[in-house]
Amino acid sequence: MLKQTLIFSLLCSLLPGTVQAGGDSTEAQLVKSLQAINNNRLDIALNEVDSLLRVNPNFKLAQLVKGDLLMAHAGVIDNFGSASNAPQDKIEDLRDEARVRLQRVLSQSDTRLKPRFLWQLDARQKYALVVDTSRSTLFVYENVNGEPRYVTDFYVTIGKLGTEKFSSGDQRTPIGVYFVKAELPKKSLADMYGDGAYPLSYPNEWDRRNKRAGSGIWLHGTPSSTYSRPPRASNGCVVLANDDLEKLASYLQVGVTPVIITNQMDWSSEQDQIERTGLLQEFEQWRKDWAGLDTDAYLGHYAREFSSGSMDYTAWEKQKQLVNSAKSWIKLNLTNVSMFAYPEQPNMVVVDFEQDYSSNNLSNRMKKRQYWIKQDNRWKIIYEGAA
Repeated sequence: MLKQTLIFSLLCSLLPGTVQAGGDSTEAQLVKSLQAINNNRLDIALNEVDSLLRVNPNFKLAQLVKGDLLMAHAGVIDNFGSASNAPQDKIEDLRDEARVRLQRVLSQSDTRLKPRFLWQLDARQKYALVVDTSRSTLFVYENVNGEPRYVTDFYVTIGKLGTEKFSSGDQRTPIGVYFVKAELPKKSLADMYGDGAYPLSYPNEWDRRNKRAGSGIWLHGTPSSTYSRPPRASNGCVVLANDDLEKLASYLQVGVTPVIITNQMDWSSEQDQIERTGLLQEFEQWRKDWAGLDTDAYLGHYAREFSSGSMDYTAWEKQKQLVNSAKSWIKLNLTNVSMFAYPEQPNMVVVDFEQDYSSNNLSNRMKKRQYWIKQDNRWKIIYEGAA
């Protein structure tokens, strides 16, 4: 047996146990190869990695594993990436990718669990995405009667300097609730973006309120010379292998699909369901108070820290009192309501909906967005505007 096997080097910081890798995916084949090394079956490991490289010759991590296997046959390997002339920064990047890919397999979650961020999906949102940056994983959930159901997940790369984007060029990935804004085809892109790109709605309203700057946060592919990138290697975008991006494309709807990016996945609990019910009740009461021309009760749904564009709470209060004084009746219908708990912001939820408004002197339809926060055990609106 090798003095220090490759698999031991990779798993030294992980929980002990047997790696279970089913299926024929690229990642599954890689893990099968590493498992064979762990079992001292170098012949099987080499067959697996050769098969993988025939399909994906630019998979640098697989190339490194093959190189180590060939060196192991000569008895000269004692660590992962043993070649004396190998650039250590590149080797360390590949070690990180190997650790993350193995961790993804070792710590697979129960697919019956629901992310706590997806409180409610509207009928048009066929799928929702949640990016767990701590696990370099993008999860896809299908909308089943407003509730999320696990479909699949993909390995992804995030910003070189991690998360919590604040300024332009800081090489960080933002944390928050975003939406797919557009689809950019391969022919319109530089090679570094791979086979396509999907810009996200960063900065959102909460980002701007908190003076977070920058733009150009996309879901996109990898250069033609590269199968995948290390876990932290982008300028802030969420990057997938090109074949994974092609699979993901079938789940995306421009202007509709939500993308929640979080530092760590959290799962829905009974308390989340209670909170959702409470917010839905408060949301309906807000509608009733507005439609009933009870201006004081209506304004009571807004937090003192409320803002909308250039208006703070005081300006909003004066405007609504003036507008409502000219109304003799209001009819208000709200449909396609979606709700997303905001990552890293306890007790804050983004609510999107279609608003059909009519009164004695005005009628309009619009898509609206509100940010609700829980203060003193009551849900209140801290932002409102067009979505």
